[in-house]
Amino acid sequence: MIILGIILVVLGLLVPAIKILLWIGIVLVVVGVVLALLGMAGREIGGRRHYY
Repeated sequence: MIILGIILVVLGLLVPAIKILLWIGIVLVVVGVVLALLGMAGREIGGRRHYY
């Protein structure tokens, strides 16, 4: 999710006509980082002990 978000951010910066890609990418990066941090802390996310 983090990698997809980074790709969308880069595409959004390279193609200024499609600004929605930039915002979707930022949201995916933030959500991916939060889920990864919660998974590393040992909290269950969606019934799974780890989120990769």
